[in-house]
Amino acid sequence: MIARGPHPGRLRLLASALAGRALQVAAAEQGSPAWTDGGTVFVDADTPMRDQIEALSVQASLLAAGSLESDVVRRIHRRPAWVRRYLAIEGHRALSANEPLLPPQVRSLVDDHVAARVDSPDASLAVARSGKAIADPPRVFGTIRTRHLLASRRGDVAATARERDALRPRPADLDESEGDELGLDVFTSPGRGGALGRWLERMLESVRRLGGGSPGVESPTHRARAGAGGGQAALSTRAPGALEEGAIVSVGARYPEWDAHRRRYRPDWCTVREALPRPADVGSPPASDRHGLRRSLARLGTGLDTCHRQEQGDDIDLDAAIEARVQRIAGTTAGEAIYLDSMRRRRDLAVLVLLDVSGSVGEPGAIGDTVHDHQRAVAASLMVALHELGDRVALYAFQSRGRSAVQLVTVKRFDDGLDTAVMRRLGALAPGAYSRLGAAIRHGAFVLETRGGTSRRLLVVLSDGLAYDDGYELAYGAADARRALAETRRRGTACLGLSVGASTDADALRRVFGSAAHAAVPRPERLRQVIGPLFRAALRSAEVRRR
Repeated sequence: MIARGPHPGRLRLLASALAGRALQVAAAEQGSPAWTDGGTVFVDADTPMRDQIEALSVQASLLAAGSLESDVVRRIHRRPAWVRRYLAIEGHRALSANEPLLPPQVRSLVDDHVAARVDSPDASLAVARSGKAIADPPRVFGTIRTRHLLASRRGDVAATARERDALRPRPADLDESEGDELGLDVFTSPGRGGALGRWLERMLESVRRLGGGSPGVESPTHRARAGAGGGQAALSTRAPGALEEGAIVSVGARYPEWDAHRRRYRPDWCTVREALPRPADVGSPPASDRHGLRRSLARLGTGLDTCHRQEQGDDIDLDAAIEARVQRIAGTTAGEAIYLDSMRRRRDLAVLVLLDVSGSVGEPGAIGDTVHDHQRAVAASLMVALHELGDRVALYAFQSRGRSAVQLVTVKRFDDGLDTAVMRRLGALAPGAYSRLGAAIRHGAFVLETRGGTSRRLLVVLSDGLAYDDGYELAYGAADARRALAETRRRGTACLGLSVGASTDADALRRVFGSAAHAAVPRPERLRQVIGPLFRAALRSAEVRRR
């Protein structure tokens, strides 16, 4: 007799944790493979619990890794062969990226050899569309129903919503026996009763009310427009993907570079030098809109922090509670610090602004003036606004002439005062040479992490998104810049890409900035409309990564 699993709806908390968003779990048609429409994961309720968990983990990990974003799904829509081949590759990559959160039984599904072949959904799709032989995905991987995913993105999902509502488990279905069925012990904390599942549900809900999303994971990319002509912003806190641990090692000012063609790093490939502007380099301070940005940024870092392992608080700290229960079963003394408490946080933020001064930003912008003029004005506004708010801020400009001559011009260090000399150095910057963006990002991140002096760090890259240098063209340069941002985010440093006044299209920016938060803004005064959400999205991603 095969042991059947619990009702799939009882696994929705695991699904939400793996996907980084609130997900429902419902029963699929009997005998059908698992699938998701982006809001609900459907699994076969007649399969054993282990199979349900494995199938759910794959679908939730695909959502977390950005594998089911609309731009990818559209390209495989109505092409079942591509869907099957894409899932066979991307499923392993998504599981590998989510491996620290996977239940132990699911980790054996990951084929490290397959996962190492790709580092993004686009790369998996390229392999799927090639003529290479690809084995069919394991049945537990389920399937990708492109029509349902696209319909849910458009909001044209009335029929799907009715089906989902009918299949969702009712609150009455969640009784205290669920913990035993899932192999968990159910306990009651002082002052509150109920099953562990109820505690988990409340904890997820309380974190969502604080604007933090599901705890311990990151939310997916979404796009928003800031009014008419406000440009396009990608507010992304999605996980940057799997990278080799220890692959990025800087020796002095020498950094590796990611070779997208050979799928490996070139060690100590780029040399970055910091330089001060020459004494003759003086200019008029650029205009800044610090007041508008200051209002948008004033509340950053002053929200509520969730403090773990407290002796009293508003909710249960799941990890601490489970450890305490295990200690009691083992016969040792268990601590009483098993609560979560919310405390008002103080400002503790260091921001390093990297300003692109390569030759391409000297071109006229989309609405007059040059891209350089627009981005230099934004750099001045950000620097002044953050300095007045009490944050630590630094500003460096970058350009390059080959891999051995990447130069970062120091406009303001973290410990420098904000005076007329700083503003004149900024005003004296003139565009020229090329943009080896990946090396500049790696060195900027190194400076921020070693000299920032705060627990929260944000790297802001002001660039038109054109990564170009000798041997650093098109897809190669974009892949290296995207990789450098992913490396930085994995270390817990927030990243934000801003393109102001440039005519670079959204797809080109996405190829450079990847899953990091980024925005294209037509003119500096529009920035105040999106800067607050962008900063919060980037910082939230870094907080999750640090935990």
